[in-house]
Amino acid sequence: MTERQHFEISDLDSGISLGKDAWIRLRKNRLAVGGLVILVFFFVIALLTPWIAPYDYEIQDLDLGATGPSLKHWLGTDIFGRDLLTQIMYGGRISLSVGFLATIVALVIGVTWGSIAGYIGGRTDAVMMRLVDILYALPFMIFIILLMVVFGRNMLLLFLAIGAVEWLTMARIMRGQVQTLRQQEFVEAAVAMGLSRSMILIRHIVPNAVGPIIVYTTLTIPGVMLLEAFLSFLGLGIQPPKTSWGLLIAYGAETMEEYPWLLLFPGFFLATTLFSLNFLGDGLRDALDVRSAKD
Repeated sequence: MTERQHFEISDLDSGISLGKDAWIRLRKNRLAVGGLVILVFFFVIALLTPWIAPYDYEIQDLDLGATGPSLKHWLGTDIFGRDLLTQIMYGGRISLSVGFLATIVALVIGVTWGSIAGYIGGRTDAVMMRLVDILYALPFMIFIILLMVVFGRNMLLLFLAIGAVEWLTMARIMRGQVQTLRQQEFVEAAVAMGLSRSMILIRHIVPNAVGPIIVYTTLTIPGVMLLEAFLSFLGLGIQPPKTSWGLLIAYGAETMEEYPWLLLFPGFFLATTLFSLNFLGDGLRDALDVRSAKD
């Protein structure tokens, strides 16, 4: 018996589940763990912002104006005399909310669409996926901008508009996963037992595709946050008195020559969040890949 065979048998004897095995491999990825720690820290700060922010969100000191970092204002103040750290903390609540809630919308649409197309197949699959191809060809940035102009700028519309754009790739990924899984023996057994198509999808197929769904989620959130930042930069996203990291970066870009900290600090927090999400996504992809677990 080789050393590798002995290792695999010992794993089976100890009853290590796939989830536990994935967690063990994820912990070995320092970048992924570091990204997870940073994201948890940012989420905790975002949740506690109303209670731990150093200053009131609406406090302005026009006489103070824009000042650099100091003991009183750690990250400086903006042109209205508002504490930049407070603005970043409140802006993080908006940016993270948009990123995660819009991604949830995209996942719900994409997983549902891709599952139905992949499992039913035939003409239904062909029509549904050709529609996806047509939607891919549309200039969605212009579509979102038109929505924001026609229906107004509000948080709910922003969630729905961005989510309605980002679901197409998830639909394709889910379709491929379902087409592979529906050939498996456990699905054939469920069909033989007389379970309905919807029950087979919900109870058997979708749970077995949760790995790619999780990975794609961590890779979609950065794209959504960048899209929100771009819309805010154009003046079509979050509107004052509310703020987001994208809006702060837009203000900072206008005054970067005189007050560079107004751009550097919001940009740093946005970039750190995006890198953390990408590192975590790469780590989850490797941890949930069954083939890599056998290497």
